Amino acid sequence: MEVKAEQKFIRISARKIRLLTNAVKGLSPQKALLELQFIRKSGAREIYKLIKQAISNAVNVKKLEEKNLKFKNILIGKGPTLKRWRPKARGRISSIKKRTCHAKVILEG
Repeated sequence: MEVKAEQKFIRISARKIRLLTNAVKGLSPQKALLELQFIRKSGAREIYKLIKQAISNAVNVKKLEEKNLKFKNILIGKGPTLKRWRPKARGRISSIKKRTCHAKVILEG
């Protein structure tokens, strides 16, 4: 049985989040949570909360056991980009792209 959890509009680029998800994909969800507690990257907290939410959905809604859960897939997609402007020398401007992403965790158990 599949259990899903999704978080949209995370204010970190998808590329940075994918580095974290690739590190924990092969682990069990409980071990992934343990690993993410000690990773010092800004996206680790967001992925930690998302995995925790998926485990909670499995236990409380689908009545599955936490120890039998494993990752089926972790999807990180690109979200909308916020475009901002910064003044530069000689009256010019340069663009700043504040990227976002959408994350989805699918567990099976």
